[in-house]
Amino acid sequence: MLLARALLSSASMAPRSLHRLLPSRPLAPFGLRLLGPDAASASIRPLARSLWLPRGAAATQARGPFPLLLRPASPAFSCACGGLHTEGDKAFAEFLTDEIKEEKKIQKHKSLPKMSGGWELDVQGTEAKLTRKVAGEMVTVSFNINNSIPPSFDETPEGQKPDEQEPELTSTPNFVVEVTKDDTKQTLVLDCHYPEDEVGHGEEEEESDIFSIREVSFQPAGESEWRENNYTLNTDALDWALYDHLMDFLADRGVDNTFADELVDLSTALEHQEYIRFLEDLKGFVKCQ
Repeated sequence: MLLARALLSSASMAPRSLHRLLPSRPLAPFGLRLLGPDAASASIRPLARSLWLPRGAAATQARGPFPLLLRPASPAFSCACGGLHTEGDKAFAEFLTDEIKEEKKIQKHKSLPKMSGGWELDVQGTEAKLTRKVAGEMVTVSFNINNSIPPSFDETPEGQKPDEQEPELTSTPNFVVEVTKDDTKQTLVLDCHYPEDEVGHGEEEEESDIFSIREVSFQPAGESEWRENNYTLNTDALDWALYDHLMDFLADRGVDNTFADELVDLSTALEHQEYIRFLEDLKGFVKCQ
């Protein structure tokens, strides 16, 4: 019902883009980038998303002191579909073919993992909704996997190979919990998120919560639009006793640390699935299929 509000606070993802190389530098094979200032001795590595992250500083240094120049136009050739095709498009499609193969190799879940606790899952594109009936209450958890992977700008430690330290991409989306009682016309809405320092806690931190409540509000049951004139409680300055009771309220309805861990696995699998589908659609678009 209120998924759009939770997405307003999502952190922006660093764009998945390829940096240009100067004509003054030797060009690497398409889909590979040069590491280090000396192109002759530089090592090259594949551009698979899960094994490569953009390096802001390195990309800036690679541009050098000279301005970027326009690339010469790739020769075009005719096609029965009537669309524009160039040698660049052909190389792009070949790169996407390899990229899709690599992503499928590292894909952990061919189908979405199941949530324990009797939750029913409904997926519409990047939006997912989990529902669970508890006595006379309906509990709904909604989230969107867009922009759900935090950006990483960690540099490779000196003397360590880049592929030995690349972090695994994990989707940690904001999610909204809605609790509706059968005999009321109001829905209690709790806007939740994963604090960066809590995700991936160890066994010694089992008692700490890996997700937090950001806002709490009452909204009319059955309405999809958020009423801005309804009071919204921000938990930043909330009394800890009241906050703990809210967390216990969610845990009693199945939204606890176990649920939050499983939600990360589900969201990560869904995000990777959608990413591969996007690459396949992009390949088809480039090839005009």
